[in-house]
Amino acid sequence: MKNIALIAHDAKKPELARFLKDHEEWLPGVNLLATGRTAEFLEEQGIKCRHLSPGQSGGYNEITGMIQRGEVDIVIFLRDPKVVQQHHEDIRLLLEACNIKNIPLATNKATAELVILGLIHMEANERMKRNK
Repeated sequence: MKNIALIAHDAKKPELARFLKDHEEWLPGVNLLATGRTAEFLEEQGIKCRHLSPGQSGGYNEITGMIQRGEVDIVIFLRDPKVVQQHHEDIRLLLEACNIKNIPLATNKATAELVILGLIHMEANERMKRNK
C-alpha cells in the first residue's frame, strides 16, 4: 500500500482528519494524495499530503488518471449524501475507474478501516510467503 487518494465533501472533512489521526500507525510510509480543499483542510490539522487540483477543477480527473496508470492503491471518498454535484460525471468516471482497475473504494469510515486492515494483512501474508 503506497498511495491513498483522499476526497471528502466539506461536511465530511473533519471525519476524514479524525480517521487519519486515529489510524496513523496503520499508514507508515504511505503517500496521502488529496484533492484541493481536502488537502488544505488536512494540512491545517497537521496531516501531510500531496495536493491535487480541487475536485471540480480537475482533481477527480487527476485521481482517475492515476488509477488508470496504477498509481493509486486505495480511494477514500467520504461523501455527503446531501450534496448535489454539478461535476457528477467526473465522480462517476472516478468510481468506474475504481471498479475497472479493482481499486478498493471506501465511501465511509467503517469501510475505510476494513480496506486498510485488509491490505495490511494481505501485504503481511505476501512478505511471509516471500521469506519462506
